[in-house]
Amino acid sequence: MDDVARHLGISKKTLYQFVSNKMDLVLKVASLHLEKEMEAISQIQESAANPVEEHLKIARYVTGILRQTNPAVVYDLQKYYKEAWDKFQSLHRGHVYDVIKSNLETGKRDGFYREEIDPEIIAKFYVGKSEVLVDEDFFPLDRYKRDELFLEFISYHLHGVVLPKGLAVMEAYLKETSNQ
Repeated sequence: MDDVARHLGISKKTLYQFVSNKMDLVLKVASLHLEKEMEAISQIQESAANPVEEHLKIARYVTGILRQTNPAVVYDLQKYYKEAWDKFQSLHRGHVYDVIKSNLETGKRDGFYREEIDPEIIAKFYVGKSEVLVDEDFFPLDRYKRDELFLEFISYHLHGVVLPKGLAVMEAYLKETSNQ
């Protein structure tokens, strides 16, 4: 807390007027992060031309976050601030599930995704598989980069649900963004 107060240029007494302890600070920072993430995803959803583009733009946004996130932050949260990590994971899990389920329903309705998929089940698979990406026992950071894992996961996921119409959008988007 001394370091935080010093970095902010305030006294610890002033800092404690806004947070009650380290756990409270961690929870507030995690909540703010999640709020910003939800806002960004909402903007992507509104601006995307179709569900495949939406999914790919969200993936691009998440990949950017993963590239900027120091793996030590995730480790410290999991080890030292388990309550904050669990709360963050629970909120994140619910939000990701809702976004993916909605995307799958829209994509299915609009002919981008296969008719026989069950959006509820696929969204739960998605959430579960995405959690494996931060499991250091499964994907040790000395062998795998999280952003590359996530991109591989997105490709795997979309190839499993798209119809030819969706595949064409996916390939065009990837071609366009690879030139940027």
